[in-house]
Amino acid sequence: MSSGAVRAQGPVLLLPLLLLLLPPCAGRRRVIVNRSVPDVCATCHVHATCHQIEGKSVCICNYGFVGNGRTHCQDKDECQIGASKICGNHTLCHNTHGSFYCVCLHGYRASNNNKTFIPNDGTNCTDIDECEESGLCGHNARCVNTEGSYKCYCDDGYKLENGEHSFHPDGNRVSCKEIGCGSPPEMKHGYIVGNYSLLPGSVVHYECQEGFYSNEGKFSYCTANETWEPATLSCEGVDCGVPPSVLNARPAFVSGTTYKSEVTYNCLPGYLIASGNWTAVCNAKGQWDGPDLVCKEIDCGKPLLIPHTTVTWDNSTALWSRVYYQCKEGYYFNGDKNFSECTIDQSWENITYTCKEEELFSNLSIFNETCVKWQRKTGRPGVQKMYTFHILGQRWDEKMFSEDVMFNISTSEDNPQVCLELNSGRNYMVNITTISSKNITVSVTVSVQTKVKEAFNNVLIFNDTCLKWQRNVRETDVEDRYSFHVRGQRWYQKDFIHEMTFELTTHKKAPEVCFDLQPGTNYSVNISMVALNFSLLISMTTQITDPPFPDVEFVAVKGSAPLLRLRKAEDQNGPISLYQVIVLPLGLQSTFICDSFATATFFSNTTDVKGYVAAEFQAKDVADNMSIALGDRHYYGKFYNAPLKLGEEYCVFLRIISEWNKVRTQSCAVWAQIKSLSPPPQYMIAVGLGSVAAICLILFLSFSAARSYLHSTAHPPPAAVACEAVHLSATIDVAQARITSSFLETENVSLL
Repeated sequence: MSSGAVRAQGPVLLLPLLLLLLPPCAGRRRVIVNRSVPDVCATCHVHATCHQIEGKSVCICNYGFVGNGRTHCQDKDECQIGASKICGNHTLCHNTHGSFYCVCLHGYRASNNNKTFIPNDGTNCTDIDECEESGLCGHNARCVNTEGSYKCYCDDGYKLENGEHSFHPDGNRVSCKEIGCGSPPEMKHGYIVGNYSLLPGSVVHYECQEGFYSNEGKFSYCTANETWEPATLSCEGVDCGVPPSVLNARPAFVSGTTYKSEVTYNCLPGYLIASGNWTAVCNAKGQWDGPDLVCKEIDCGKPLLIPHTTVTWDNSTALWSRVYYQCKEGYYFNGDKNFSECTIDQSWENITYTCKEEELFSNLSIFNETCVKWQRKTGRPGVQKMYTFHILGQRWDEKMFSEDVMFNISTSEDNPQVCLELNSGRNYMVNITTISSKNITVSVTVSVQTKVKEAFNNVLIFNDTCLKWQRNVRETDVEDRYSFHVRGQRWYQKDFIHEMTFELTTHKKAPEVCFDLQPGTNYSVNISMVALNFSLLISMTTQITDPPFPDVEFVAVKGSAPLLRLRKAEDQNGPISLYQVIVLPLGLQSTFICDSFATATFFSNTTDVKGYVAAEFQAKDVADNMSIALGDRHYYGKFYNAPLKLGEEYCVFLRIISEWNKVRTQSCAVWAQIKSLSPPPQYMIAVGLGSVAAICLILFLSFSAARSYLHSTAHPPPAAVACEAVHLSATIDVAQARITSSFLETENVSLL
């Protein structure tokens, strides 16, 4: 792409980026409050009104809401007062956002003949005289006497579905339908304000919920055809924008920037919360409330004091400062580390560093399975010390201790060693106790597990996938349970895993087991004797088998050598190592043996060659669907891709070779057959042009020689003429020899 093309696209690419960088509230009208000027009325809740009381501005929640007028004004549920108190008898009270309305119970009618009312005008619910008004005419209708008859009229607020003014109940079912638009439409993120009527011409007033705003489309009208005109109210959520910055703190989590979204702050490293709230909340006015977080620098004060130590310290008390301790002369170090750090909880790290005057046990360890050794640090070499041993022994298959032995030894060595008489296949708890020079009892406890000796041995691998072993512990009539865990992997196929687990119960003296293993895989086999807690790990390797049969597209052509396509094979039975292209005379196709590697390179064969390897590729260098051209005179590996002879017929094989652990396997497939090989057209054109050029050169040289001879007979002396003639004859002979040589070379090449 040219630089001009880049510059031409610059504005187009920058426009979406500029749109993304615009603030989320761009284009919206927002009220910006100057926090530096205290304005109480500007902080009033959306459902509150500012009033002047005794010269002061006060926020008071509107009628129907309760709260402090600033941070919250919640809807007051007037119906909680009780229907009999606010709506009157035989009524139901319905609460709305900021108001309420009343309806009469079934069998009662409001005195103002409306379906809903608010009891501020003396409206109450009176009993309906069904015998007079609906007994003959049905529900929501009244009866009016006429001369010699009567008529039925729908009640106020109702009309006949057929559009008539009155009706006579003659057996047909006639119903009075309520006049009105029904329930007004719901608005997303909005609610209805105040009272409303369902009659045509009535208006419903909507307002947005907290956290949303709109400046238009807040009304819906009940039309003459008794449907609500859709309101265009669209309540959009407020957006508080980027969270405010806090000194020595950074935002740790931001849930968003819309109403009630939260941002949580953390103090910077080296600081901690001194006071305030670490969370800010987006309010209904599009502003962040809080935080008032105060982060102060960590100061750990003076470091800890440890007896019998000297301190190395740079007098820093900030976070991660270090104090280094060193034991005084005559004391010995004991603990996890010799320094303490100032931590984020503003205190020095508690360490177990101590300096002891002497130690009677140090570097306690177990060796030779049943022996223990340790070091003494007393500062008084050669002093005898008595140690008391208490040994508790338990078998693998028993829950209670079955051995309990105690004995004493005395030694003055600095590195004492004691070997215990312990039985095979048991767990032991060994407690060693002694008294220090300060008459302090010192005790240590170690756990010793003795091995099961020769639970089974002589494990042998046979038939590549089978194991057998000799059992030495149990009697012949007792069954033993073995657990096997087999896991196989391949270095050449990283995602290959073959794993299986099973158990075997047998009483045989020499058990055997065979596994279903995959070829060309390294396996680890863990054998465990459950009863004696004894296990053994065996490594097994399976031999590779023949690689998958080559996936080739067979090609049969006549006259010209084809372009072959090589497809990669999968490492199913072993690692694929090599791909070989083998060329044979067509008559020898049936005698070709795939596992024979007697075929040599092209140059090592005689003229009556029986076949040769034309190309060899390392598997790692092979690309899927790779093109191969026969006879291109190139080397592939150590093999020469010789040109094919004209007029001959050939057979081409593809051989895939796997090599691993000194084992070599292969698979072959016939790839192509070539009959009556002829030179390509461009080759014939080149030979023809070469012949014409040779004839033209001979004629030109002959003409030049004759002209030179005639010119020399008129001027040079006889000796010079003879010499020149000899030179001319030699030149013609050399030129003819070169032309002949070039022609023969061309012929030799064409024969290849």
